[in-house]
Amino acid sequence: MPPVWATGRPFRSSAATRIRGVPRYTPPGRQAHSAGPPPVPNVVGMSVIELRNLHKTYAGRAAVDDVSFSVSEGEIFGVVGRNGAGKTTTVECVSGLRRPDGGTVTVTGLDPRRDRAEVRRRLGVQLQDCTLPDRLRAGEALELYASFYERPADWRALLEEFGLGAKRDTPFAKLSGGQRQRLSIALALVGRPRVAILDELTTGLDPQARRETWDLIEAVRARGVTIVLVTHFMEEAERLCDRIAVIDAGRVAAVDTPEGLIARVEGAERMSLRVEQRADPLLRELPEVTGLTRSGDQITVTGSDGLLFSVITTLAAHRLTPAGLRADRATLDDAFLALTGRPAAETTA
Repeated sequence: MPPVWATGRPFRSSAATRIRGVPRYTPPGRQAHSAGPPPVPNVVGMSVIELRNLHKTYAGRAAVDDVSFSVSEGEIFGVVGRNGAGKTTTVECVSGLRRPDGGTVTVTGLDPRRDRAEVRRRLGVQLQDCTLPDRLRAGEALELYASFYERPADWRALLEEFGLGAKRDTPFAKLSGGQRQRLSIALALVGRPRVAILDELTTGLDPQARRETWDLIEAVRARGVTIVLVTHFMEEAERLCDRIAVIDAGRVAAVDTPEGLIARVEGAERMSLRVEQRADPLLRELPEVTGLTRSGDQITVTGSDGLLFSVITTLAAHRLTPAGLRADRATLDDAFLALTGRPAAETTA
C-alpha cells in the first residue's frame, strides 16, 4: 500500500533527478563525513513556489484569506503564526492536498492539482499530523516509501546519514521524538525532491532534540533543497529562515527577512542603566534614541541600531558614569506581537 499523507489519500510518485545528495546527520560532538557528492552552493534564485490571492473556506469561515507570497530557490522560507492561523491549510494547498476556493498556486511553474503527479515528483512533504503504524520499523518505512519512486535515494544510506542506522529494526512506537522527526525528514527526502515542506517539525521535542533538528534542516538546505518551514516557534524561525511570511487569522501580515521584521519594532534596541538626571536631555537629543523613561536613578532608553555606542560615547564625553548597564534588542517574538497584536504562543480558536 502506498504511503498515506495527512488526508489519508495514497501518495504515488517517481523521482526527480535534480537533487542527488542527501544530508548527513551529525550528532553533537561528532564531525560529519559526507557519503554523497559535495553540497550545492547556497544561492537563492528564481521563485519555485508562487501563491497569489489564495482563499480556502471551511464551514463559512475563511481559513486562508487572500494569501500571497513567493519562495525563492535555495532558501529556507518560514511560514509562522499561532496555532490555527491557517499555516497548515496554506501548505496543504501548495502540496495539492487541498483544493483552494480561489487564487492560484504554482510549484516550479506547475499547478499542484492539475499537475499533481509531476509536482509530487518535485516536492517532499512532512505534514504535522502524519504518523506511521506503531509496529512499522524505521528501515521498513524508508524501504516502503522508496518503492514508490522510480529513482529514489538509497534508503539504507539515508538511515545512516540521519543517525538512524542503529534504529533500523526499531518499531516506530519505540523511537524517541527526535528520532521520529529525523525519520520524517528522511521520508520526505527519499524521492530526491527539489522542494521540501516541513510542518511544525519540532513541536513536542525537548530543547536538545529541537536544536539537533535545526542543524539537520540547515544540512538539508546545504544540499540544494529549498525548504518551506512551518512553525509557531519564533526562535526557530529567526535562527533558520532567510525570509518569513507572518500569517495571522488566515491573512499575510508581513513578508520579510527576520532582521527586516525585527527592524519594524519601535525601539528595536533597549538599554537600562543608572545615571545622573542631567544625562536625560543629552540622550534625548541623540538621533538613535526614540524613547527615554526614568524611575528614580534608573532610566530605560529605546532606539535604533547603534544605540549602545551612541549612549556610551555621549555619557563619556560629559563625564557621566553609568552603572548597572543592561542592553538587549527586539526579537522576532516582539515583531510578531507588533504585527498581530498578540504573542505567537497564544492559540487562536
